[in-house]
Amino acid sequence: MDGNDIMLKWLLVLVVAVVLLSLFSPQLSRYGLGRLPGDLRIRRNGREYYLPITSTVLISLLLTLIARFIKI
Repeated sequence: MDGNDIMLKWLLVLVVAVVLLSLFSPQLSRYGLGRLPGDLRIRRNGREYYLPITSTVLISLLLTLIARFIKI
């Protein structure tokens, strides 16, 4: 694998994590995810935009550790 393949995999993981966090944010907020420093919530014109940067990185790291232990 060259560097571009690895970068593409990480980009895909981050996109999937952002989508999952956005879908499950109400349930995950009970556990503190989505309210970490670095998670952005912007309210503008009656709409709320949410970008869970820190939560995405944290979940990505946890999934990476799990994948390494089970050797995916």
